Amino acid sequence: MSPSPWETIGQLADLFTRLDTARGISAEQQWTLQVLKLTEEVGESAQAVIGAWATNPRKGQSHTWEHVQEEVADTAITSLVALHRMLGDEAPAFFEALLSQKAARFLPPEDPRHGV
Repeated sequence: MSPSPWETIGQLADLFTRLDTARGISAEQQWTLQVLKLTEEVGESAQAVIGAWATNPRKGQSHTWEHVQEEVADTAITSLVALHRMLGDEAPAFFEALLSQKAARFLPPEDPRHGV
């Protein structure tokens, strides 16, 4: 059986933390660099959208929507790795609690009469 997404995120976070620690980078510097990596991934997502819409006259249609999807997924992975690097094993619970809180702002409350 393959590992759960959070197990994989944890493995990636642990690997990157070990590598950065071996380079003498402090924890807070590692977190900062991981967030900067996140901004790079967001930029690549934007670049893919520009390419999918062919709005750069020099490049034309340089990307497909599949490229955009891959870049957005990279952004999500990088975000979750950053969160895990900062919170460790508490990251999944923190994420789920925050997701519930944010979703409650937009999604109607469930009606207990209709079940789930």
